[in-house]
Amino acid sequence: MIRSPAVAGTFYEGERDSLLSQIEWCYTHPHGPGKLPSPQKKEGKILGLVSPHAGYMYSGPVAAHGYYFLASFQPETVVILGPNHTGMGSGVSLSPHRAWRTPLGEVEVDRTLSRSLAEECGMADLDELAHRYEHSIEVQLPFLQHLFGSSFKLVAICMMFQDEKTSEEVGGALAKVLKNKKAVIIASTDFTHYEPQERARKKDEKALKRIVALDWKGLLRTVEEEDISMCGYGPVAAMLRACLELGAKEGKLLKYATSGDTAGPMLEVVGYGSLAVTG
Repeated sequence: MIRSPAVAGTFYEGERDSLLSQIEWCYTHPHGPGKLPSPQKKEGKILGLVSPHAGYMYSGPVAAHGYYFLASFQPETVVILGPNHTGMGSGVSLSPHRAWRTPLGEVEVDRTLSRSLAEECGMADLDELAHRYEHSIEVQLPFLQHLFGSSFKLVAICMMFQDEKTSEEVGGALAKVLKNKKAVIIASTDFTHYEPQERARKKDEKALKRIVALDWKGLLRTVEEEDISMCGYGPVAAMLRACLELGAKEGKLLKYATSGDTAGPMLEVVGYGSLAVTG
């Protein structure tokens, strides 16, 4: 079973050549890294990323910072954790597909690792429905394909439940199955939704500080106490929980901007952040 693209042609370009041009536009955009990625020798390793998931015309330049950073680390497996916007499927849904397709080709699913994760995490199900129309995982794939082609395998996890217990269980299970593997965990999220620019920035700064501090429980408390409409706080918490057990040493903010920065002034904006967790 192949997972067909649900948002190609809307969130990102639907044809191969135009999509490649759009990804390069993201890298060279004034709010992007300013140049195309190339592998460079770096100390340590990348364990996790936080990456936004709006349409590329809005969040693509911010997402490009994370993938620019990841270019130096060729993972064998990429785990993508995304929130469930559709309300369809089980509470924690692992993709049961053979592969995910985008205009840039197919990405093979690591079904052995997915089954191991389902056995390790009692809350997770192999469930196709949650992934059918969800965009938060799909929009990360063209950036990864642009960097690595088809040389990596995917584990896709869609989280409807985002509470502390779920984040603990998902993150703990990920740490066990990824031990000694060359993998990176990408948590897909946007930050504050549809608030004035300065209010959004002030709220998001508080959440960003908790992520940089690798404080996943503090992130969950901050999102609740500050009423931050961050859609993927559970995926980020689970990623941080896993990375801590896998040897995380540092969280880095690579880029923060809002839709008002990337697409022009607007009364209400959405916040986007790219962050990296290194070991």
